[in-house]
Amino acid sequence: MAACRQRIAAREAVLRAFSVMAEPAATAAGQAPPGAEGPLHGLPVGVKDVLDTADLPTAYGSPIWEGWRPRADAASVAAARAAGAVVIGKTVTTEFATRQPGPTTNPHDPAHTPGGSSSGSAAGVAAGFFPLGFATQTAGSVIRPAAYCGVVGYKPSFGLINRSGMKIMSDSLDTIGVMARSVADCALFAGAIAGVDLGDPDLRPDRAPRIGLCRSPAWNMALPETVALFETLPARLEHAGAHVEACELEAPWFTRLQEAQPIVMNAESGRAMAWERAWHLDRISAELRGRLDWGLGQSEAALAEAHHTIEKARLAFPLASAAVDVLVSPSAPGEAPEGLGWTGDPAFNLIWTSLHVPCITVPAGTGPAGLPLGVQIIARRGEDRAMLAWAQWVAAALAA
Repeated sequence: MAACRQRIAAREAVLRAFSVMAEPAATAAGQAPPGAEGPLHGLPVGVKDVLDTADLPTAYGSPIWEGWRPRADAASVAAARAAGAVVIGKTVTTEFATRQPGPTTNPHDPAHTPGGSSSGSAAGVAAGFFPLGFATQTAGSVIRPAAYCGVVGYKPSFGLINRSGMKIMSDSLDTIGVMARSVADCALFAGAIAGVDLGDPDLRPDRAPRIGLCRSPAWNMALPETVALFETLPARLEHAGAHVEACELEAPWFTRLQEAQPIVMNAESGRAMAWERAWHLDRISAELRGRLDWGLGQSEAALAEAHHTIEKARLAFPLASAAVDVLVSPSAPGEAPEGLGWTGDPAFNLIWTSLHVPCITVPAGTGPAGLPLGVQIIARRGEDRAMLAWAQWVAAALAA
């Protein structure tokens, strides 16, 4: 804890990862219930500011909720405390984990975005402010910022981590995830708060994986550094022993996800924000208002068709990926974009969020500006434990 606070003191003025920090006396004493000495005992944790905390304000990245003090922790935060974790602070999120970026900068270059919406958690883990961070994803808000900041980000299968006490925007898509510096740390953290055994990814599997190289229907969004990465990736994985084959999702259900996901996300978000729109419309950013209006303006037929597309794709994915253990796909179009006004495009993430499948990003070198690149590993829904083991295998192969 002392080491984390020293790093925070040295860099937070530029990084701006926190919306609010816990008092030193509180973190020194710990905040776990009596007798809680579980697997996270004493570990500092950053909590994304869309998850309620009883002892710290929760503003959801919006001036509408500035100073709000929930009575209780979100279920996931309460589970972390029960496992012994110590909340070191709330981390910056974009507005309602959707649009207007916060002030957080990329720890590798403050002129670049850290990604979003889990901006503060990604930057804070990368800078050593805390070893474990909460994140959430509706489109790409776990995977993309983790990749931009050069850390590991894990979005579990939909529903693995309880969402009670989270500011829900898109009920059929929102997923709580985690960030850390290794696959094993993500497994430890997520397993503790979900109450499941996700195994020890550091234990090497007894065989090499069968990997499906999936550039995905969003491949036209790939920047030159990602194109170059995926030209060399098969040889790097095969050199470590993997069997690699192409596994593209070419069925129409998958290609239509790029259009279906935004319809569902924005329509559900518009309804979720009924109170804010009714009473504080002028305090919602113009960009977010526009997206909510667009979502709520979708016809009943268009919304039904979008849900139908997503459901068909979910049903088709197990068969489409049956020949391999995991898929490997880009984590983001490329390096983190310059500037803080945009957190990057989630095109390579929203497909997997829509499918409710587990995915994780691991570092995969750097791009032309020296900023991190990531590779995303994906498995079928419910195969989180196996995916984490294979992700650790991929991470080790790429680090060799």
